[in-house]
Amino acid sequence: MGKECYICGKKRQTGQNVSHSNIKTKRVFNANLQKVKVVLESGEVCTRNVCTSCIRSGFVTKPTVSTAE
Repeated sequence: MGKECYICGKKRQTGQNVSHSNIKTKRVFNANLQKVKVVLESGEVCTRNVCTSCIRSGFVTKPTVSTAE
C-alpha cells in the first residue's frame, strides 16, 4: 500500500491517452503523494504517504519542531 493516501485513501486511477486520430491507449493518473511526518492519535510520530489535498486542507497534524539548545 505504498501508493495510497493514509488519510483519504486516494490512489492511482486509470484512463486513456487519446491521439489526434482517436487511437486510445491506456495510461495511469498517479495521486500527488508526499512523505510527511504525522502525529497519530496515540501521540506517536511516524512517516506516512499523504496526498497534497489532505495536507492543504489541514487533515494532517505535523509534529512541532523542538529547538534543543
